[in-house]
Amino acid sequence: MTVKAILDTKGREVVTIAADKTLREAAELLAERRIGAVVVMDGQGHTGGILSERDIVRAIAADGPAALERAVGTVMTARVKTCRETHTVNEVMQIMTQGRFRHLPVEKDGRLAGIISIGDVVKRRIEEVEREADEIRTYIATA
Repeated sequence: MTVKAILDTKGREVVTIAADKTLREAAELLAERRIGAVVVMDGQGHTGGILSERDIVRAIAADGPAALERAVGTVMTARVKTCRETHTVNEVMQIMTQGRFRHLPVEKDGRLAGIISIGDVVKRRIEEVEREADEIRTYIATA
């Protein structure tokens, strides 16, 4: 199972934000869309970073409520790990586990093509395991 299969099922929409927006605006966007991260785009339409709920919480813990007026670009994770559509579910699980993050932008031909979450990956992996178990049960029943 590949990232492409996940995106083909869930869709390729990515919620983005500009680096000059405030953390308050980002938090409102996350809450409105019921998501855990937004991709921060630079002026040329490329991925400039990623901002997650965790980043906002850390900023508030460090600076109090005033952190909500800071620019997204000052808090975001600038060195973003990405994957390609050809990555397998197991490969992205490893990337996410090693990096200790829950969202992974997908790039195709150097452009943002989607985003997957750990929830997407776990859901797909569970479906794979259940399908394999069904196949084994069928094999045993017909043997």
